[in-house]
Amino acid sequence: MKHKQSPIQLPEGGCTRVLLHACCAPCSSAIVEWLLQHDVRPTIYYFNPNIYPLEEYTIRKEESKRHAESLGLEWIDGDYDYASWRNRMTGLENEPERGGRCLQCFTMRLLSTAHKARELSITHFTTTLASSRWKSIEQVTQAGLTAQQAVPGTVFWAQNWRKGGLSDRRNQLLREYAFYNQQYCGCEFSMRRLEKSLDIEKNH
Repeated sequence: MKHKQSPIQLPEGGCTRVLLHACCAPCSSAIVEWLLQHDVRPTIYYFNPNIYPLEEYTIRKEESKRHAESLGLEWIDGDYDYASWRNRMTGLENEPERGGRCLQCFTMRLLSTAHKARELSITHFTTTLASSRWKSIEQVTQAGLTAQQAVPGTVFWAQNWRKGGLSDRRNQLLREYAFYNQQYCGCEFSMRRLEKSLDIEKNH
């Protein structure tokens, strides 16, 4: 297969398998396409205990599963334990977006991803969190490297998945698959900010 030119680079030494932590189908779609075009087969790991409420979590989970199954990819359902996530965020409730709470959230999710990668004997893992305009790439990388260090035998593929036209391609695939397209990152704190912003717009 002829590889397309892209500023996105394969990990040093290359890889043929990767565990992709997926936050949702829209953010996964262009990344998965790029991986397959470059002879890397992803296994999708859906671990997002931060998403609130349960109805929102379920919708995003089913869309992620539908996308993976349409491509014949293995899809793994991580546990949804919102209470544990909420407990991990204790004391960080008033942190701003891209603050300490986000870093703690990323670290929790990528630690789980690293452990799952080792369980599956997949060396490399990466995350769709590095494709979102709502996230700090630096925080995502920090969380990934923390997970790599905590789980020997794993390698975090630090990559800015917004590059190489993937953001535009994401929007195209979103329409092609008719994905549910969420308007907030997932947690109750970002939902509150969205609701507050909508209220302000409504009153002006």
